[in-house]
Amino acid sequence: MSDPNTERSGAPARGGRILVVEDERHLAEGICENLVAEGYRAESTGEGEVALQWILANEYDLVLLDVMLLGMDGYTVCEEVRKAGKQTPILFLTAKGSVDDRIRGLGAGGDDYLTKPFHLRELLARVQTILRRWDWYGQEAGGATLVRFGENEIDLRAFRGTAWDGQEHELTQKEAMVVKALLEAKGDVVSRDDLLETVWGYEVYPSTRTIDTLLQRLRKKFERDPDAPVYFITVRGVGYRFLTEGNES
Repeated sequence: MSDPNTERSGAPARGGRILVVEDERHLAEGICENLVAEGYRAESTGEGEVALQWILANEYDLVLLDVMLLGMDGYTVCEEVRKAGKQTPILFLTAKGSVDDRIRGLGAGGDDYLTKPFHLRELLARVQTILRRWDWYGQEAGGATLVRFGENEIDLRAFRGTAWDGQEHELTQKEAMVVKALLEAKGDVVSRDDLLETVWGYEVYPSTRTIDTLLQRLRKKFERDPDAPVYFITVRGVGYRFLTEGNES
């Protein structure tokens, strides 16, 4: 276990600080060494409770998280991080590779799921993709972090929104990212596949129903009548568009 205050560094850093949570010491060391060689800063622990403490106390750009750990398992670590309101990206690295395992990990709040054994190049590509996606999210959409539509308001930076009825809602990172992607389209239709590529970076579930379910949640939070939406509009057979002025016609 390496102290988070004595992280490894090597080549000029890309600005990415990564925590490797892996109880196989040699594997953790190998991953850290390769991350450092790529210009990232890396540290590691093999204990679930320690990982949770470090994630909550520090600002990591990414966490690589095994499932089978000493003490608290990786799924629980991820769930507790999200319950605490931390949106730090989490990439699961685990030998538990069934569809049910993937769905559980992503459902717990994970951003990606890579099954062992994996190729180093694939891991580094996934790391780059996740960090690039969060760089995109951190860029203001049209100069705005506050999105106003009708009597609703969403704060993309705080992952929170206030609905027309005054009720406040927490947004998941994926909900907020979908809002940003639709907002950047400026009312044009965005396909489900494009939303998956932009927000997830790949197709994490067997079906694009992932997007449909997420849009249903946004409608329940911000539409007066979720069954007759005026902001989050379905274009049947194509995708979705976001009309900040509403579609009352």
